[in-house]
Amino acid sequence: MLKRLSISNYAIIDELEIEFPGGLNIITGETGAGKSIIMGALGLILGERADMTALVKKEKKSVVEGVFAAGSKKNVIRFLKNYELDIEEELVVRREIGINGKSRAFINDTPVNLAQLQELSSLLVDLHRQFDTIELGESGFQREVLDALAGHQSLLDEYQEQYYQWQHARKEWEDLLRQQQQFEKEADYNRFQYTELEEAGFRENELEEAETELKMLEHAEGIREAVSKSCYTLNEAEQPVVQQLKAMLVQLQIFSAYHPDLPALLQRLQSAQIEIQDIAADLNRINDHIQADPARLEQLSERISLGYRLQKKHGLGSTRELLLLQEQLAVKLKAVQDIGEAIAVKEAAAENSRARALQLATRISANRKKLAKPFAEKVNQLLARVGMPNARLQVSITDTTPGETGTDLVEFLFDANLATGNKAEGQYQPLRKVASGGERSRLMLCIKSLVARSLDLPTLIFDEIDTGISGEAARQVGIILKELASSRQIICITHQPQIAGRADAHYFVYKEIAGNQVKTGVRLLNTEERITSIARMLSGEKPTAAALENAREMLRN
Repeated sequence: MLKRLSISNYAIIDELEIEFPGGLNIITGETGAGKSIIMGALGLILGERADMTALVKKEKKSVVEGVFAAGSKKNVIRFLKNYELDIEEELVVRREIGINGKSRAFINDTPVNLAQLQELSSLLVDLHRQFDTIELGESGFQREVLDALAGHQSLLDEYQEQYYQWQHARKEWEDLLRQQQQFEKEADYNRFQYTELEEAGFRENELEEAETELKMLEHAEGIREAVSKSCYTLNEAEQPVVQQLKAMLVQLQIFSAYHPDLPALLQRLQSAQIEIQDIAADLNRINDHIQADPARLEQLSERISLGYRLQKKHGLGSTRELLLLQEQLAVKLKAVQDIGEAIAVKEAAAENSRARALQLATRISANRKKLAKPFAEKVNQLLARVGMPNARLQVSITDTTPGETGTDLVEFLFDANLATGNKAEGQYQPLRKVASGGERSRLMLCIKSLVARSLDLPTLIFDEIDTGISGEAARQVGIILKELASSRQIICITHQPQIAGRADAHYFVYKEIAGNQVKTGVRLLNTEERITSIARMLSGEKPTAAALENAREMLRN
């Protein structure tokens, strides 16, 4: 529950602190005194967007802080653990609007984003304002009401898990079907390309090696002539180079002992002679094997021509790239064969998830339909208590396409005044089309009073829920709020004395002039002040003796 609310520099509030006990907390005050401003400040710590216009003193930041006694709630502890926030007995939620207009939020002094703040507030507080009844006409809210009463959240979670698995598997299946269609369109062309490369039968680096061999064969005669001349010069000329080197070695060997540099030179000359002999041998080998081969020349030319044509066709530049393309085409052709099996597997997975999801949806739907009639009857009983004896609510549940929340379309149908001709049937129409603002406000209170018993919300806040009612209807609203407050904290802004008289704690909001500024203040009323305040609500600024006595009677009851 909300234990304390502190507000600083927010609109016409300079400094304000309110401590709220459990039970029914009533806030009253004249129109324009600042009650809605307090609700606006409270909305900030519940995750609503900040408004720079709320800063009256632009040189000072605005701070709103709420202290909640919610440390033992399991879902709150789970939230704090999920976001690695400090777990304390008291939960401190703070919102700051800086002088630059930027807003910051904190939970137990740890910065959080707005989404996290909203997630936490949904576990702590239900804030209902005068204009929030618009959601009452929305099908999503109406379905959530039945689900809250059914208490089958775990079943809904299980359904949603299966539903998302179904949708994911179905998407993958449909993607595979589209892929198969694309494969089939490309298969013939890919098969032609693959066959063309397979028949070419290139090996790694074949074209590059063929180019080298082709150039050698094209110049075979010239190479042979040059090699023959070199061999003749080295081995067979009148003065062969090899023989001359040997002679030089013999001549110098005689005098090697007489000159210190000659041994080294002889060693180098001997190495040169060995190298020349090796060169001569290699040249002889080349000379023996090189020859013009027109057939081989033609074969290489054709091979290279085929390779160049395929490279140009596919925009490639090497044998390796051609072979890589061949591998890729092989993979695509195999994929055409394999995709049928993959489609069957995905289709089976989608069907299994669909069947399981629909089984769960059937159970969820049965729970909703089971609750629909008794829920409507309880709401109608409460409507009679709040001054709408002829109004009737009816819950329509029809089948629809499976979605995130099941297979039901939930619609609240409403008849404010049952037709005189046939009261059993009435003229029911969708609530969003026929209910007035005041009717929606009272209807929302009736529904929330039922739903609140099924939810673990420690605090319910109603901002002028009593709009458009008075007299006995207001008294009954007060009784309903009092019943709700027996097990949770209720904070309610009201203009109705019948409701204010039910309070466990009554706060009065007032305006005062301090210097040249109008400021909002709040004080907790004692018994005599409550009597006077309620009497003024009954008869005006100067309450009559009858109004004062009536106020005392309200408090006694």
